[in-house]
Amino acid sequence: MQKKSVMAVALPMLLLICLTGFPQVSETIYTPALPDLGRGLLATANEMQFTLSIYFIGFAVGVYFWGRLSDGIGRRPSMLLGLVLYIVGSVGCLFSPTVGYLLVARFVQAFGASVGSVVTQAMLRESIPDEQKGVVFAKISAALAFTPAVGPLLGGWIDYFYGYTSIFLFLVLMGLVLLYFAFTKLPETRNQETVVRISAVSVAKQMVGDLRVWSFAGLIGVTNGIIFSFYGEAPFLFGEYFGFKPNFYGFIGIVLSSAFIVGAFLSKRLLRQKVAALLIIIYGTLIAMIGALLYTLLASAAQGPTKLLCLLLLGAIFTLFLGIGMIVPNALSLALLGYKQVLGTAGALLGLAYYFLVGFITSGMSYLHNGLLLTMPVYFLVLTVVMLGMAFLAKATFRSKI
Repeated sequence: MQKKSVMAVALPMLLLICLTGFPQVSETIYTPALPDLGRGLLATANEMQFTLSIYFIGFAVGVYFWGRLSDGIGRRPSMLLGLVLYIVGSVGCLFSPTVGYLLVARFVQAFGASVGSVVTQAMLRESIPDEQKGVVFAKISAALAFTPAVGPLLGGWIDYFYGYTSIFLFLVLMGLVLLYFAFTKLPETRNQETVVRISAVSVAKQMVGDLRVWSFAGLIGVTNGIIFSFYGEAPFLFGEYFGFKPNFYGFIGIVLSSAFIVGAFLSKRLLRQKVAALLIIIYGTLIAMIGALLYTLLASAAQGPTKLLCLLLLGAIFTLFLGIGMIVPNALSLALLGYKQVLGTAGALLGLAYYFLVGFITSGMSYLHNGLLLTMPVYFLVLTVVMLGMAFLAKATFRSKI
């Protein structure tokens, strides 16, 4: 038993970061090529943005499936099976002749990729002491902040030099590399003596009545919905409105991911100064709301695609992402403190909830897409107001001392 715990603590952190981050890379890597991909598949901009939303629907279903399976057969074998399915879905994306086939392949790809999120989080939660979870998740969030930006940066250059189909070939190769290292380096962390058979219904009943879980799931879902709605809409905004090339668009993601890193860094510093995690979430929500408000005011006053306007818009979005960087690691670390013995199943249900919410929010952005500069910031401002309500709900319902 003791030997099992030691092995669980000695996790290959770099591999876990890669396994947590590759689903985000897979989601955003082809966003710079969305206009080109739409022309190649004879699809509309709204249809192409929906390929982002279907990814999160498949991801939500997969999170539940892999979380349950990992409680039954273990974290390691679940991870390996998920990576195999991810590769199958990526091959399907590579050879999709129409947008309909692409939607199906993206669902399979996301279903497999979701194993990297729920199983990795379960491994971290069951291997790290409670008092260290906030700091560890803040470090991982800072490292992962670049993964949504790495996708557009890579995808923009791959599309520029080799065409959009090469992007999906890259994802196939990435999946094979991750499968190899997971097979050779990833240990098992599940404690077989405490996790044998878990009733998903009983865990779900407990979580459904837990407003604290709902508030954190809402915060995680809405913040990620904002992030991926931006990455879905931004290629059309910066590509068509400002005239940016796909290879340059990726650098915008790097700048904005820096904001997420700054937010995660501020969160870590505040935690070390004994500032309550829930208070940090409220601070982050207020900062995100200020960023969304500035974004809305600038867009409403825009007179044309000038360089100054572009810089000011990026500054406002930077502020929005900085606030999100303060929210996400703390919400993740607090969400399942009362579910230590059922982390796989509880994590699966939590992921099912917030990834469906991400899919719903990104679908809303694809539905609202109309080519106007003001649409996205108004949408984000409304979402940040919702986030503030969720943050205060979390504070009101959290009984434990943080």
